[in-house]
Amino acid sequence: MDHIPLKRPHFFFTTAPLPCPYIAGRLERKIVTELNGPDADVLHEALSRAGFRRSHSIAYTPACPGCSACIPVRIVVGEFGPDRTMRRVSRANADLTAKKVPARATAEQYRLFSRYQEARHTGGDMALMGFYDYRSMVEDSPIDTYLVEYRRPDNALAAVCLADRMSDGFSAVYSFFDPDLSDRSLGTYVVLWLIGDALAANLPYVYLGYWIRESRKMSYKARFKPLEAFGPNGWRVLEDDGSAPPAPLR
Repeated sequence: MDHIPLKRPHFFFTTAPLPCPYIAGRLERKIVTELNGPDADVLHEALSRAGFRRSHSIAYTPACPGCSACIPVRIVVGEFGPDRTMRRVSRANADLTAKKVPARATAEQYRLFSRYQEARHTGGDMALMGFYDYRSMVEDSPIDTYLVEYRRPDNALAAVCLADRMSDGFSAVYSFFDPDLSDRSLGTYVVLWLIGDALAANLPYVYLGYWIRESRKMSYKARFKPLEAFGPNGWRVLEDDGSAPPAPLR
């Protein structure tokens, strides 16, 4: 990991154990720190390269007792090659128009967000979010955050992606889409679009958060190859069996 100097010390805390939202029967704990002050963006960069993720103004990483299922992953943009299914997804969504907009919540976005949660994540915490909760998720960011809106030819909103800009790529924070358009595979398309945008900007990575082999919600990320995983030896290419090769001898 690159050494990034910080202007002041930061404090880290461990959360209390809670039921894991991804693997039944396991407990979840996190190490968290607040992203604030004049070096919030610098701290975010350093922690992202060490496997942390951002939510609102908090950076976090799993610290679960007896479990290491959550693996931070990022796509190597310059070496990525879409498979046949991904090429089909790109063609199926060629009629969409993507536009980057400021990280400002709208009623239109929230209506789509609510429909997505109701269809895909009924009973989850996010399904209970009101508009002001959604606005907080979008707007409470101390770093360079933006939204991408994907619209159909009739201007109907089809999908939205919340992302962070970093010096070495884009970090996909959260995305949602019209559940009635499931045949378009919009979740896959959003990632493909981010890869293309990073390539156009000459940025090497798209950060996808955590890959969890045991979770169907997260396992799809392994399809975007080459995918690097962060572990004790830093970032290494994730192999087909879900393992990362050992660090090279020095």
